[in-house]
Amino acid sequence: MFLLALFPFIIQAVAIGIDEAYFHYKRGLPKWERIGHPIDTLSVLFCMWMVLFASFNAYNLKLYIVFSVISCLMVTKDEFVHKHHCPASENWLHALLFIIHPLTLCSAGMIWAAHSSLSAPLWMKQVFDHPFLFNKFLYIQAIAMTVFLLYQIIFWNVLWKNKIVIKY
Repeated sequence: MFLLALFPFIIQAVAIGIDEAYFHYKRGLPKWERIGHPIDTLSVLFCMWMVLFASFNAYNLKLYIVFSVISCLMVTKDEFVHKHHCPASENWLHALLFIIHPLTLCSAGMIWAAHSSLSAPLWMKQVFDHPFLFNKFLYIQAIAMTVFLLYQIIFWNVLWKNKIVIKY
């Protein structure tokens, strides 16, 4: 069950890696993406930081749900322009990321609930039955996302800024 809970994170990391390492390098990023992508990453980081550093209670759960919905909407903001700059294969990969994004946030939220609440349902505690591993995993995930955010800001806005952008 441990891997089942981590599955959305794994799929998301692989898909983002392909998007970044193949599609973004191939076509470069226009200014709106160089600004927008770090904002997307930051919206996910808010959710992760909440899971890691906020106590689980009814108010914080509602706040987490609001942050998660905002993050899910935030990552779709560029698709109106992507259709003019990206090949169909990259747009398909984005669609996969839009499907996996809320699943990742739900998984993080359920891990948070299962290990922070004595009243969590039994099925949830059984699925998330390795508190030490899940806690370490979420910290590693947050660190990796923070590094990725810094990479997005520094690489695309300082090092790559003046490269040619290919339109498909």
